[in-house]
Amino acid sequence: MSANCSIISPKNTFPEEERMAKKAWTKFPYPDKTYDYAGASLKKAWPDLHRGDCEPFPDETWVKSVVASHPKLDPKMPPAKAAEALQTAWRAYHSGDFAEAVEQGAALGPLGYNAANKAANIYATYLEGDDSRQLEIFQESAARAEKLQAIAKDFPNAFYFHASALGRYGQGISVAKALAMGLGGKIKASLDKALALEPRHAEAHIALGAYNAEVVAKVGGLVAGLTYGASKDAAVKHYEEARRLTPDSAIARIEYANGLMALFGKSKLAAATKLYQEAAASKPRNAMERLDQQAAIEELED
Repeated sequence: MSANCSIISPKNTFPEEERMAKKAWTKFPYPDKTYDYAGASLKKAWPDLHRGDCEPFPDETWVKSVVASHPKLDPKMPPAKAAEALQTAWRAYHSGDFAEAVEQGAALGPLGYNAANKAANIYATYLEGDDSRQLEIFQESAARAEKLQAIAKDFPNAFYFHASALGRYGQGISVAKALAMGLGGKIKASLDKALALEPRHAEAHIALGAYNAEVVAKVGGLVAGLTYGASKDAAVKHYEEARRLTPDSAIARIEYANGLMALFGKSKLAAATKLYQEAAASKPRNAMERLDQQAAIEELED
């Protein structure tokens, strides 16, 4: 499959948010007032909440700046109102109202696609119980990201959330099928671009670690290196960098543990178990982190 090939089918056209809003979304099962960042508390907590994805705080100054640089991001409303609406979308995401976050973010057009895409990707990964619906959500997220990439080539998360959606989609259909479709190249290209734009993007390092680990585990080290540019060393390097950048991250530990098992098998079981135990003992700051923690708890119980 060529680099320009897309997984987006003809039915996945805009406005996809209208179709998504008509379908029931599973509620976040662990509501907690701690995850409600009302008023000024969102800006205060932002550096910690977004240390992993390096998303800038969307205040009025930021909106003015990006619209001036990328006129197609203009949501056709005053910058102050757009900033308020975008912050509302992110508050919904952090509190676990993923459907609201997607709707609010998508309603702003490309300016809100990062908020919509992160909410959609996390929701589909953890809470969507219907396999076909899960894949559809990932497709819609990837489509939005591609549209944002065309407008704002300097937005790291236009590329990271694209790779995240395609990566989860690939896991949903199987890594082997995803590689056969040529998705591996698209995922790696988007992750490489995200890190070129923002080297401190811990979540992109995690995803690139997972890409390397899954490809090596599926096709072997020689083919992985020659065909897909993947290796065990690269996987470990990216996982370790993510841990350095976000030392308290549950998902960094979970994905590292998964990668160690995929690459080294039972010889790394103790190390992987320790990482899962640390993830299970983490202190969530928002809905995503709570879902990460719960995934670790359930893995240890199995």
